Parts: sequence; C-alpha cells; structure tokens
Amino acid sequence: MKICGDSIRRVYLNPPHPNGLPERLMRPLPLPPQAGVMAFPNSLSDLSRDLAHAVETGAQHVVAVHGRPQIPSSGILWQDGVIVTSDHTLKRNEDLTITLPDGRNLPATLAGRDGGTDLAVLKIEPTGAPAPKTAAEASLKPGNLVLALGRRGENGIGASFGVISSVGGAWRTWRGGQIERFIAPDVSIYYGFSGGALVDIEGHVIGLNTSGLTRGSGVTIPASTLARVVGDLLTSGHVHRGYLGVGLHPVSLPDGRSGLVVLSIEPGGPAARAGIFVGDVLVTLEGEPVADTDDVQAHLGADKVGKTLEAGLVRGGSALQLNVVPGERRPEGAR
Repeated sequence: MKICGDSIRRVYLNPPHPNGLPERLMRPLPLPPQAGVMAFPNSLSDLSRDLAHAVETGAQHVVAVHGRPQIPSSGILWQDGVIVTSDHTLKRNEDLTITLPDGRNLPATLAGRDGGTDLAVLKIEPTGAPAPKTAAEASLKPGNLVLALGRRGENGIGASFGVISSVGGAWRTWRGGQIERFIAPDVSIYYGFSGGALVDIEGHVIGLNTSGLTRGSGVTIPASTLARVVGDLLTSGHVHRGYLGVGLHPVSLPDGRSGLVVLSIEPGGPAARAGIFVGDVLVTLEGEPVADTDDVQAHLGADKVGKTLEAGLVRGGSALQLNVVPGERRPEGAR
C-alpha cells in the first residue's frame, strides 16, 4: 500500500479505546523508505502536456466543413488544397465553405463522394499547408492512447480522449465499400466530429472518424483507405465498383448448401444480360461459395468490371453455369 503525501503519519491497528489501550497496540505501522511519496502527480502532468501537444499538432490538419444546416462537420486537410470528410455529413453539393485552422473561411467545391466508404473530397484554393504525418497502422493495438479531433466552426478545435478498443483486418461496409483495416476507438465522437481525425499521442493521423458506417458507435477509416479513395475521387469523382444488377437474399438449400436467391433483376443490367432469372439461387462465383452479399461484393472490385465471371446457380433444382460480366455502378451525379 502506498500513501501519497505527508498528511497521514500514523496508521493504527485499532481505533483508540476510551479507557486506553496497551502501547503495543497503539504503535504506528512502519512505512518502508520513500513509500510516502508517489510519482503519479508528475506523470499525470507529463501526460497532460503530451496530450495537449498531440492536439495542437493534429489540429493543424483539421478543418470545419460547412455543408449542412447549423453545426458544421469536420474534415482533414489531406494535402494542400484537398479536404476529405464524411460523406453522410454533406447535405448539399454546392455552397460549401471550409473553416481553416487559422480561422479563415474559404469556398470549396465537391470533387467527388463515395457512400460505400462514407468519404467525400472537397477542393479549396491551395494554402501551402503540409500533408499530415500518418501513424503506422500495422503497429496499432487495443489499449493504445488516441484522441478524436473535431472542429466546429469558430468554436475552435475540440478533442476527446480514449484508447483503441479493437483492431482487425480488411472489412466491407454495409454499403459495399472496402476498408483496408478495422479500427474501433473507444472515444466520444461528438456531434460535428464526424470527418475529423483520430490521432496518436504524437499527433499523427491514424484515420478519419465517422459515425455513418455503424450503429451505436463510431469507427475510424484508416489512412490507407483515405489515400486510395481520395485518389479515385480526385481522378474520376467516384470509386470504381462493380455490380450485377440483382437483389439477393440468403437461403439454405435442401442439400445443406447456402446460397442467395435472386429476388429482383435490373432490366438491362449485367445479370439480365447473362440470362439470370428471378428465383434462381446463386451458389458460387468463380468456383467459390457465396453465402451472403459480402461474398458477392468481394468479387466485384474495380478490377472485375468488364471481366467475365462464372456464376454457379440452382434453377428448379438443377445446377446451371452462366457467365456474367459485372458492370460499373456510377453514383448519381458522378462525372
């Protein structure tokens, strides 16, 4: 047991008795040398200064994005003249404004947006700002200290403190976007913080925080995904992603296999052109079993657009093989 400070000098085995107690029971317990002083206060002061420095460092790359009524969202100044933010926080495509870390307000234009990864890219006039330093994703571990940063207009930078709750491998969002690594921080993502940065205790950017991809808690889109998606959006205004043009639902077949029954077909879409019908059950793509829509999406990356895929189907109890060529899903408004 360690005792902090000099305020406690004597520790008694029993409280004093009104009639007195033998002296041997009233002797204080001996304390080991130096046990009365703890280094905790100094350590906390050092930690506090380190965290404040990390906020100052990361805040140089966090902006406010005015793209919705009332409270703005946040964004990351990813490179000079380029802002990346959360797609779900942008409620309009025009009349966009950015509040820089120095307080200046600049008009912005929408370069592109991708609902699959909940990312949007805006362009402003170059300011000479350097790109942020990014943290090494491979070294992230549960328990690492992190800070969520957000900027809500003229109110300046805001921060919340926590730890990495869990990390994992690549995953696909419910909207079909590919994320290079799963990062779940145990931090408060306040209203207006979506689109802001998650930084380590050096102030290096781990990724972009968003509450738009999961329910009940936020996730961090890693810097590697930001780099890929920002590049696509700057080049073409959208992320290249294949599609089959079908509505699917998981089912179990009498033989014990799992598959996906076709509930709807887009007229003139890839599946329709391949001869797939409503009621068919998709069981394989390229010879690999497909039991849910994530399995299908895994075969519909940008590199599969325009290439032939072999689809294994069950129609009326009989096996059937068809060739289907994924098309490219172009989001509304993409150039």
